[in-house]
Amino acid sequence: MTAAPEPSRRIYIDQTNMRGHVTGIERVALDLFAPDRLAPHDVRVLRSPSLARMMFDQHLALPARGLADRSALFVFPGFPPGPLALALGHRCVTYIHDTFLLTRPQDLNWRARAYMAPSFALAMRLGRTFLVNSRTTGADLRRLCRRDALVALLRPAVRDVFGLGELAGPAAYVPGEPLRLLAIGTIEPRKDYGAAVAVTAALVAAGIPTELHIVGRVGWGRHPFLDTLPAFLTLHGYLDDSGLRALAGRCHALVSTARAEGLGLPLLEIQHGGLPVIAPTGAVFSEVLGESGLFIRPEAPEDSARAILAAAHDGRLAASAEASRGNVARWNALAAADADRFRAFLARGPAAYADDPASVIPPG
Repeated sequence: MTAAPEPSRRIYIDQTNMRGHVTGIERVALDLFAPDRLAPHDVRVLRSPSLARMMFDQHLALPARGLADRSALFVFPGFPPGPLALALGHRCVTYIHDTFLLTRPQDLNWRARAYMAPSFALAMRLGRTFLVNSRTTGADLRRLCRRDALVALLRPAVRDVFGLGELAGPAAYVPGEPLRLLAIGTIEPRKDYGAAVAVTAALVAAGIPTELHIVGRVGWGRHPFLDTLPAFLTLHGYLDDSGLRALAGRCHALVSTARAEGLGLPLLEIQHGGLPVIAPTGAVFSEVLGESGLFIRPEAPEDSARAILAAAHDGRLAASAEASRGNVARWNALAAADADRFRAFLARGPAAYADDPASVIPPG
């Protein structure tokens, strides 16, 4: 017997915040909610040509569309929904990348504090349906949102966006030659690149020639290490895929010293090239990296330097290719299962998650 066709519904995807350069978070949103991934549903992407139009659309035009199209679903994968959009109830679906708009106000620029944080706080009080990028984000969200809200996992698949799959693995470390560490991401307070600089300085002070290569534009905030760049630090700014691929092929590991992450997408993306990842001890890093990560305490740079040096000398960094690529495969299998459940949700509603309690984050 032929299976009945999946019922189709209209889905509006809010991309009114997307203009110009695509950030990592926006890339996740574009991939997760691409119209071809949500077929056979009638997906309609909403864009705004300017900042003023974005504010109008988010606060007035989009909620009005929801009132006129009463069977449609509205997905907010970037900015939180405007206050009036929350009146759509269960039809207002918010994708949560992290909870920093409320939990880390010190790491926000003034635009995020003034415009995004109030809407996010209201969504926590009134929102009924949330999707999250990791269990850690889901647990953080549960401490903020209403108890009867649905909080379901929709982990993003991690593509080889930089074309690293052809790399043999990390460069072989030769004692006496520079240990090259790579960091990827905008220079902003939450990334705490000052800690990465301190760890690198501790390696140099221990007599280990070390280079730190940061790929990413300079964002907002005060960063004292930028006043006088240490000799071991190279700021590459933006690199295209071929430039990043060439740099990654010369490096021995990727290092993150971020104070917090909702996911840490570059950590997984770099593992397509077989590079080991050095990251802070913490719930989200353990969830994302599993046994493939080398975990340090960035607030203790000398201890971190000793841990990195030990891994370089005993061959763990050089032997990481299989573990790193295996970890990406593990993550992508979880993401594929989440995507299947989300498609079932589009057809059946919240009942789609009843068959698999592990796919939701229950109230604490």
